[in-house]
Amino acid sequence: MYGGGEQTVSEPWRKALDLGTTADPNANASSDDDDHFCKLVLYKEIQDSRVRIWDLVILIPNLVFLLFIIVRSNRARLKLRATSSPIYLAFYGLVICNVVISVIRCVVSMTVNAATDVGGKVDKVLWVTVRFFLLSTEMSVVIFGLAFGHLDSRSSIQRVLLATSLISLAFTITQGTLELVLPDDTFHIPSRDFYVFGHGGMMFWFCSSLVFTLIYLFILILPRTRLRERLNLPTKKSFYIYVGTLAALNMIQSIGAGLLNYTQNSAGLCVVDLTAALYLTFFTPLVYHTFLSEVFGVSQPSIQFSYKAQVDDGMEEDTVSLPHQQSFSSLKTDSDYIYQNHSVYDSTQFDTHATPVNPLYAASLQSPDSITGYSIDSQEAHHHTTNGYQQ
Repeated sequence: MYGGGEQTVSEPWRKALDLGTTADPNANASSDDDDHFCKLVLYKEIQDSRVRIWDLVILIPNLVFLLFIIVRSNRARLKLRATSSPIYLAFYGLVICNVVISVIRCVVSMTVNAATDVGGKVDKVLWVTVRFFLLSTEMSVVIFGLAFGHLDSRSSIQRVLLATSLISLAFTITQGTLELVLPDDTFHIPSRDFYVFGHGGMMFWFCSSLVFTLIYLFILILPRTRLRERLNLPTKKSFYIYVGTLAALNMIQSIGAGLLNYTQNSAGLCVVDLTAALYLTFFTPLVYHTFLSEVFGVSQPSIQFSYKAQVDDGMEEDTVSLPHQQSFSSLKTDSDYIYQNHSVYDSTQFDTHATPVNPLYAASLQSPDSITGYSIDSQEAHHHTTNGYQQ
């Protein structure tokens, strides 16, 4: 058929061709079968239902992660109440928003008919909304790490979130406008006469992925430049693994978008499908694992102090000695724990050879809901016991 020689067409088929494609009642099905698999997966429904394979691929991992967040929510809530740290709350809020919006988008896409005019617009608006939250989170963790790594204050976090939200809003408005006004023909489905979401088109996707790749590569080489002396760069290896992962993902995505845009190679569509699926399903868990899982797993208080038992005239007295004023700058903050290598702190904090920690003081730093085994009577009994008296 593709050999280039003269082809003979039987008379019945010639008549059908002369009458147009409507002569074949199965023309739509044939057109779907002719589409490349990487395009077919974007709109193919399971057994002629409204549940598309693409939505299901994105929904299942996000739904599993949402269940994980729900199961671990009590522990996270206790940690947030115990530390009263704005950086924990900001990151945790972004993670929850990302996974909830992703699940909502998939569910709504399964309930509306994207082939209709209203359903298609609703689907694209939800796609752009998901991209807005993901991009805001993506830039927030990087900007906070580079510019505000040691400012664990509510005002600094609000400034970062405001700046990243404005940038993300401009990006998503541009993307949404291109989707609604100038959709890419690559994502047009002729058999059903509608466009699947094309992320703003291949040209926009190629340019934006290339820009993000250059930004992340620049961050990776910052520790090897003279700027490291002026910037208080993160020292934790996990931060650079996070940046390197996004750099590689955006680089591969730009290659796929470039192939599809400039050469019309179907392999490019497969590449962008793969990178889009990875980003939409594993980016939020990556943020949680990199910046929150370790902190939420810490049971020790993050304030450095020492407890010393002094003996005076045969009586033991419990006293808490805080560091001197000049050493407060070296205290371990929550932002330090997220972005900095905390091994330098672990050598002096809660060391087995160091002075023991007063358990009542440590318990007082935790959430009341997490304290078990302590009451007023038990504290009074402990106080009199340590001072050599019996109630």
